[in-house]
Amino acid sequence: MAGGIARGTAGGPPPCACAGRSRRRRAWAELLRLPALFSVPGDALAGAAATGSAPGSRTLLAIASSLCLYEAGMALNDWADRDVDAVERPHRPLPSGRVRPAAALTAACALTGAGLALAARAGRPALAVAAPLAATVWAYDLGLKHTPAGPVAMGAARALDLLLGAAATTGHARPALPSAALLGTHTLAVTTVSRQEARGGSPLAPLAALATTALLTRQVTRRSALPTRGRRQGTAHGPTGPQAARHPGQEPAALLTTALGAAYAATAARPYFHAALNPSPPLTQRAVGAGIRATIPLQATLAARSRGAATALFIAALAPLGARFAKKVSVT
Repeated sequence: MAGGIARGTAGGPPPCACAGRSRRRRAWAELLRLPALFSVPGDALAGAAATGSAPGSRTLLAIASSLCLYEAGMALNDWADRDVDAVERPHRPLPSGRVRPAAALTAACALTGAGLALAARAGRPALAVAAPLAATVWAYDLGLKHTPAGPVAMGAARALDLLLGAAATTGHARPALPSAALLGTHTLAVTTVSRQEARGGSPLAPLAALATTALLTRQVTRRSALPTRGRRQGTAHGPTGPQAARHPGQEPAALLTTALGAAYAATAARPYFHAALNPSPPLTQRAVGAGIRATIPLQATLAARSRGAATALFIAALAPLGARFAKKVSVT
C-alpha cells in the first residue's frame, strides 16, 4: 500500500486534484457553450465566398476574431443572467458556484479585447465591422436581450459576423450583404424561439421559425449567386443570352447547393414542428439547439451558391463535429 501511495505522489497530482481540474474545465465548457463554436467559422468563410475570393490569412484572422467575440458573448450572457438562472437554471456554472461571476466577466472583457485586436490585424475594414459587432454583442447581453429588439440584435450580430469575413478577405463587405441578410434572418428566428425555452409558451414562435426555414431554403436554393467578379468578366469578355449562363461546373454547383439546402431544412424543420405541437421547455430547448446546429448547413449553402464548393464542403464537415460534442455539452 505504501508503494501505491508513493507511485501516486511521484507520478502526478492526487486523484482529487485531477478531478477538480476536470470539473472546472467542464464548467467552463458549459459556460462558453463550446460545441456551438463549430457554428462560427462558417460565418467568415461564407462571407469570403460571397465576394468571389478564396479564403486567405486575413480570413483566418477574421475567424479567430469571430470565435473570441462569440465566446465573449457566451460568458457575458451568463454573467448578466446569473440571477435569473439561479431560479430557472440553477445547474448552470454561475448559479451553481462552479464559476465565479467575476471570472466570467473578466473572460468576457478579455475575449472582446482579443477579438478586436485580431480584427485589427486583418485590416481597417475588418475592424470597422468587428467594432459594431462587439458593441452589438454587449448591448444584447446587457440590455436588449429581454426586449422586443433582442432577436433583431442577435440576427444583426450574425450578419455582421459574416460581413467581417468579407471585409477581412477583400476589404469590401457590400458583396456579402445578401448572404448576411439571409443568415441574420435565420438567427432572428432561432433567437425568437429561444426566448421561451426555459418556461415554454406559445406555438407561434416555433411555427414562425418553421415558416422562416422553408422560405430561406427556397431562397438559397432557387438560384446560385454569381460573385461580382464573375459577372464583370462575363460582361466584358463573354457572350450574352441563354448560353452565357451555362458555365462549366454550374450544374454540380447547383446540385451541391440544393443538397446543402435540404440538409439545412432537415436539421431545423422537425424540431420546430415538434415544438409547435407541444411548446414545452424540453422540446423548445431541442428546437433551439437544432436551430443553432442548422446554422452550419445554411452557411455551407450560402458558400455553395457563391461558387465556393470547396469552402462549402469544409463548412459542412463541421456539422457532425458540432453534433458529436453537443452530446457532451449543451449548446443552449
